Amino acid sequence: MIHHISFAVNNPLHVAEVVAELWQGRAIPFPGHPGSFVALSLDSYGTAIEFLPKGTVLKPGLQNKDSVWFDASHPNAASYTASHVNIAVPISEAEIYAIADREGWRAVRCSRQGFFDLIEFWVENEFLIELLPPNLIEQYLHLVQPENLKAALNLDLSSENILPAN
Repeated sequence: MIHHISFAVNNPLHVAEVVAELWQGRAIPFPGHPGSFVALSLDSYGTAIEFLPKGTVLKPGLQNKDSVWFDASHPNAASYTASHVNIAVPISEAEIYAIADREGWRAVRCSRQGFFDLIEFWVENEFLIELLPPNLIEQYLHLVQPENLKAALNLDLSSENILPAN
């Protein structure tokens, strides 16, 4: 289970506020790193997404005992990334589109190869969050059950072999 994940964006406060709105949660400053904010879902799992200023990278501490440190000296970071997240939200598709329209961000319903549908929600029109509102979550949850994945993708889940079964 993933409890939190982080991404670099242009406007961390605003993005955290919008994502918190999608979750009907809350956005707060990220302790320990000025200019960063966290969208909290306020669920029982502590689900959160941290948003750091674009150009921030995480680096290991300088000694074995030091923790991660934030280096914000990379202002020319790329606009697009392969990183994305898929999250469930308690609001409707109509509410998602209304938020996207208000922000001027792209939001579109897409099918993932006929397995399930989701809403592509493009934060700042650069970063992808896949949204699963209540009318789409069951289809996704049904697919990801081990036996259903096995059948849908022709996988052998009983071994360490991750390739499709022959």
